[in-house]
Parts: sequence; C-alpha cells; structure tokens
Amino acid sequence: MQANNFNLTDYLKRIGYQGQAHADLASLTQIMRCQLFTVPFENLDVQAGKVVSLVPEDIVNKIIHQPRGGYCYEVNGLFAMALQALGIDYHFIAARPMFYPVKRPKTHMAVIAHIAGEDYLCDLGFGSYGIRAPIALSQTGIKIQQDFDVFMLDKIDEKTYLLKAELEGEWANQYAFDLYPQEWIDFSPANFMNSTHPDAIFVQKLLIVLHTPSGRKILLGDALKTVNKGITSKETITQFESTLSQHFGLIRPSESLT
Repeated sequence: MQANNFNLTDYLKRIGYQGQAHADLASLTQIMRCQLFTVPFENLDVQAGKVVSLVPEDIVNKIIHQPRGGYCYEVNGLFAMALQALGIDYHFIAARPMFYPVKRPKTHMAVIAHIAGEDYLCDLGFGSYGIRAPIALSQTGIKIQQDFDVFMLDKIDEKTYLLKAELEGEWANQYAFDLYPQEWIDFSPANFMNSTHPDAIFVQKLLIVLHTPSGRKILLGDALKTVNKGITSKETITQFESTLSQHFGLIRPSESLT
C-alpha cells in the first residue's frame, strides 16, 4: 500500500506519535492507539453524496493534510502505509459484519500484521466497538481487556475467526474473517456499495466515532454518546458545526450533507 505523497514523519505528526517508531510490537501498538485517538471514523463524504475515493494519494491528502477522518478502507489503508514505511509485514483481510439479523457480504476491511512469528489483528475502522490495540491471533477463546473494553477472538471453524465484544455483560458478535490475503483493488465493489447503496448504514445515517484513552465519542445522526470509563452519557446536539470541531476535530466538507 503506497502513495506518492505519503511521508512517515507527516503521518506520525498527524497522529501525535512521540519518539522513534520501529518495526516491533510496541511501536505497532502505540501507532494504532495514537491514530485511533486522533483520526475519527467518519462518513461525512458519503453523507455529502460522494463516493469515497480509494486512490491512495487522496486518502493521504484527506486524512493527513485536510485533516479529516474516514471509514475502514481509508483509515486502515493509511495505517498500512505506515506499516509498509516501517518495514512491518502485513496483508489486508475482508471481514463479514456479524451484528445484522441476516447474513451480509464481507464489506469490512482489516489488517493482519506479522511481527516476530506472530500474526496480529489490527483494525482502526470498525466504528463503535472496534478494538483498541492489536490482538494476537493465538489468543483465541480468552477475554482480552483493552482499557475499559473487553473483546474475545473465537474460531468458527478451522479457518474462520470471530471477533466479539462484551456489551452489558453479554458477548456481541462483531465480525468474522479468514486470513486469505486481499488486494487493495478487491475492496472497490464494497466501497462503492457502502458509499451509494440505500441499505448501507453509511448512506442512511451520519456516523462519527473517535476513541479516547477512557472510551469513545459517537455521533449518530444528531445523538452524541460519550463513553467514559464504562459510563455512557447521551445528548441531542443542536450546533452541528461546533460539535464536529470540539468533539472530533472536523470541519464539514464543502458539499451539503444529504
């Protein structure tokens, strides 16, 4: 995953990473967390009636230089550029969201990073209940505490993993995946569907999520939910522009939201 305008120094500055970055698990973990805490998951372009661009240079310009956020292909694509610049081996995977009442296609993208003989699930673009640090694929069937969230990786069968999150004392399926490597171009159909199909949640509703060290902020339509150390508060927003700026560090695109 490469872009002519990607610069590792600019990327690390954008995400607020301090110190030297190396091709090791400590750097992988810290980079993932820094990006989650500074780059929102957001679908403002889709809500403005645009098809999200998967041109790597467009992603760099949007997230690093505007600066904006993006949804799974954009934020995980940018993360992959950083891994490549650091010399960390990785590949993309396609995942099937598992929280719908009926079976859905594999429209989600995540990253498998390979460090010191271990494979790690990395994902910076699953929205509300996304993981907050790499998870080793060898850690199946055990509770994984990440700050105030709890996750678990299960095996559906010999080849298929299932990510679950603990919500109000019960396990909720998030997505399933296998380790078959995907090319960047393989996500073009899913991206077009998520940008345009009337059944896609990103077309139906505004969704912005920003992780924080103690939880996350979620804007769904005009409802702002703040999760802090496991305690949730909700409010209805009336000042959209100031909410974007104050809570998510974003400015509305020039096109009007639909």
